[in-house]
Amino acid sequence: MQHVTLRLRTAVAALVLLAASPATAAEGVPLSQLRQQTHFHGLAVDPTDRSRLYLATHHGFFLLGADGMATRVSQVQDFMGFTPHPGDSKILYASGHPAGGGGLGFIVSTDGGATWTQLAPGANGPVDFHQMDVSPADPDVIYGAYGNIQVSRDGGRSWSETGPSPEGLIQLAASPASADRLYAATRVGLLVSDDAGATWRTVAFDTEIVSVVRGSPGGRLLAFVVGRGLLGAAESDLANWTPLGGGSTDQVLVHLAIDPIDANQLYAITYDGDVIASADGGTSWRRFGAP
Repeated sequence: MQHVTLRLRTAVAALVLLAASPATAAEGVPLSQLRQQTHFHGLAVDPTDRSRLYLATHHGFFLLGADGMATRVSQVQDFMGFTPHPGDSKILYASGHPAGGGGLGFIVSTDGGATWTQLAPGANGPVDFHQMDVSPADPDVIYGAYGNIQVSRDGGRSWSETGPSPEGLIQLAASPASADRLYAATRVGLLVSDDAGATWRTVAFDTEIVSVVRGSPGGRLLAFVVGRGLLGAAESDLANWTPLGGGSTDQVLVHLAIDPIDANQLYAITYDGDVIASADGGTSWRRFGAP
């Protein structure tokens, strides 16, 4: 088990260093083929058809069908950060960089990812947010990490820095309960900020690798901890976490999406590039698109 944990720590520590060769996928490519051609940086449930998923990648934006086929929606840039608007199904947010380098700033799509426009360059931008999230408590509040933590309080039109990013940051998640509360999955535990990222404290899994944190409807948090799996806790009681499953302990989840209608329907991207689905809140999983 020790050698497995060491391998996983090395793998998760290298998340931000991944590089991909140019993708050659065309419309209707099998997901199993797409994962060989690019890296996946985010996913969300398509609110117009909840059997489908949005997939943000290193080489464009895709729509995943229930049959496991991936259709390219746009090939504008590398989507490093991606998050849907929690209340308006027409709005998608992203960040990243074009093929030539630099930053895209904070970009928005209102047509399902087909076209994207820069809403703002961000503070000291154009930014390249690798971690970002929209507050479910107040969707005008949006967070991103670009060296420091940045916050927008007007729907992404203007940005300011609040404080340094936590050590070993892997993922950000805005609290479902408070617009000023922000969680950070890091290589040294699960952290929380109650002042929009100005200061941080550890709330769980001190010194452990937390690769995913995500707020769930009903005031619940989900976190994936390397060597433990997927766990859940009430946001009001973060001292008590319940194991939910999440596959074997050597399978690392790096992105998690929750169906906005059915919180037991989960989707995840693994470090190895698999897209998996659970219909029972994370107890059991299958490959997305598999019968």
